[in-house]
Amino acid sequence: MHLPRFIDKIRLHQAGKLHPDYQPNLTKGFDGIWLEMAGVDAAQFMELVRNSITDGQICDWVRVHANQPDSVKAAQRERMLNYPKKGDAEMEARLKMRKEKAGIAHRDDIQCFVDFIDADEKRI
Repeated sequence: MHLPRFIDKIRLHQAGKLHPDYQPNLTKGFDGIWLEMAGVDAAQFMELVRNSITDGQICDWVRVHANQPDSVKAAQRERMLNYPKKGDAEMEARLKMRKEKAGIAHRDDIQCFVDFIDADEKRI
């Protein structure tokens, strides 16, 4: 579920247009979770994106080189949908800070970073 967003961020970064807020965490956070699950090195994947014209080419490569069993994909999806985990004080504080900076601190429905991204990008 994260791959299209990750590809877009890489393309923006390579074009020098990735917003500064995203620069420090490129290939970390959800990007890093995806890379770990796929078993792909960050530099290798960024080079793949650089040398690809379409997202379809990247998806074809991923299907061949980073295909994982459904159980692994489900575990990764659950990890993302429940991040931060309850009791992870550092990441709960980071989510709170991000909500405050985005002017949505009052949104109690935003309980994880996936929710935050959706709200920040006006999908919820």
